[in-house]
Parts: sequence; C-alpha cells; structure tokens
Amino acid sequence: MGPALLSDLGWQDCHQLQISPDDATLLPARIANVHRDRVVGLTGLGPLELTLDPGITTGAVAVGDWVLCAPDQHRLIRVLDRQTELSRGTEYHTGDKQLIAANLDTLFITTSCNDDFNPARLERYLALAHDAGITPVIVLTKADQTTDPDSYSVQARALGRELPVLAVNAKGPDVALHFAPWCGPGQTVALAGTSGVGKTTIANALTGGNAATRDIREDDARGRHTTTGRSLHRMLAGGWLIDTPGMRGLGLAEVGFGIDATFPEISELATQCKFRDCAHEGEPGCAVQKAVKAGLIDPDRLARFKKLTSENTQATQAIALARDKVRKQGRTGKGSKKPRQKS
Repeated sequence: MGPALLSDLGWQDCHQLQISPDDATLLPARIANVHRDRVVGLTGLGPLELTLDPGITTGAVAVGDWVLCAPDQHRLIRVLDRQTELSRGTEYHTGDKQLIAANLDTLFITTSCNDDFNPARLERYLALAHDAGITPVIVLTKADQTTDPDSYSVQARALGRELPVLAVNAKGPDVALHFAPWCGPGQTVALAGTSGVGKTTIANALTGGNAATRDIREDDARGRHTTTGRSLHRMLAGGWLIDTPGMRGLGLAEVGFGIDATFPEISELATQCKFRDCAHEGEPGCAVQKAVKAGLIDPDRLARFKKLTSENTQATQAIALARDKVRKQGRTGKGSKKPRQKS
C-alpha cells in the first residue's frame, strides 16, 4: 500500500513510528465497524473483515483505530497506539471505560435550539473532548425553527473560551459548508449528542449518504434512535466521519484535566485560593467565591463545575480500586479455579 493511500485514510506520522521491520508482512487497516466477534478494517486493498488475535477483545478496539493485520489470514494482530481516544465512564467497579472513537481530530457536539439544549450535558461532552485533546465544536441544529437562535449561540459560547459554535439548519442545502473547515483530507470528525437532534441528517450532508432519519417527539423534544452503532464514513470533503448513537448517559471518570479546561475561569482562580483543597463553599480566602460575589463567575457554572468534579473524583477512585483488585488477583492467582484433585 502506498503512502498516499494511507494518508487518504488518515494515517499520520505517529502511526508510522510504531511500525518496525518485524511488521513487514502485516498490513495497516483503519477500523470502520466493530461487531461482537469481529471487526471491519479499511485498507488500500479494500475493506477486510478481521477476526481478533488471542488476547484482543472487541471492547479494546474502537472505530477509527489503526491496526496491523495479517491479510491472508483475515486476522487483526495489533492495535496501534492512538493519537486521541474518546471514552466514557461506565462500569466503574470493573475498572473499565467504554471506548467511543479513536484518532479523532474534531468532535461536533450536537444539540437543538429547543428543550434539548442543556448546558450541563454540553459541558460533559466538552470535558471528554478537552481531556482527550480533541477539538470541540458546538453545533446548534433547528436554528431555523426558533425566533431567537442568537440566544442559544450566546449560551453555547459562554461554555468555553474561543469555543466554535455553529447554528445551522441541518436540512439546508448549504449545511456542509458550515463544517468544511474541519472536514478536509486527513481529518477525522465525530458527531455526538442525544437522539433526534439531526446528527444523521448532518452525516448524510457530509458524506452524501442517505441513512434514514426520524423526527423528534413533540412532547419533550427528545428523539428516537436512528444510528444503532458507530461506523466510519468517507466525507465528500475528503476526511472521515464517525457517526455515533445518541447517548443519554455520559459518565465521567479520569478527566480532571478536561473538567479544568472546560471551566478555565474557575480552575485558574482555584490556584489562588488560600487552601489547596478548597471546596469553594465558605472557606476563608476562596478566590473563586470572591469572583462569584464580584459577578465574574456565573454561580450556576460553579455549581456544575463542583458536581462534575465530585463525580469524576468518586469514579476515578472507584476505577483505581477496581484495577488494584485485578492486579492483586493476578499476583495471587485468585480468580482462577484450581483443578480438582482425583481421589
């Protein structure tokens, strides 16, 4: 496979550096679909359905991953280190997190100009993106269905410094032009958000596809799932799109940096508090509370910051305990059944 074809699929120098002479017989592939017991990878030879080498589970492979495979055996041999990894907390007692996508450049966080708009939920997505080193962009759909779309844009821009915000009509003929700066050759993007906000409509516009869409429920502005699994699609502008199902639950774990980056006006002032472990409640010398009283920090933002920080701390501790338990079981041999002795 020539380097131009690899580049077309999103191959970068960080992936090339992981290839050694011992890998000469192996073929790079980019994961387009993950199924229960196999994956589909894109290569210069076309798509390949791959079974997994022993020791690799489908839970350890994400759409967007780069892998090395043995094409003659249709077998995935090794997952290359990721440039970026988007994941969310799920079952903390197992020490695991759920992979959402790999090697993303941009995350389009999608919501609507209606009752679906929820700053707290948007901040969760922002924390995940910032922590992973992925550029976040807020996308406000149904801007044509409200009399005051600017009010939603103002609220969205208040969620970060220099945070890109797009207000679009997802069904408009020029919708792809709004996304063009992030969708060129070699770029990989993902659409995330709840169901019914127009992700599939936008994906169709960006890829030229015709996936089915379904309208939202009028009583609560919530949608019905149309995308049922993550998948990788070529965009008309030359990049790659990872479409994701709507996610109502979005647990945070091990994303302290991402939370600080999402609330910079708070995290920066927190370093000036008198006490290092200041909870920003009623402690003396709290620089954050001083800023709230001066009108420099939105008290609602502070409340959401503290809620996410508390959740992240508890989840991170639970994951650490679970991983430590697994390590101890590995050292002592617990968890594996001893063969029965014959009498």
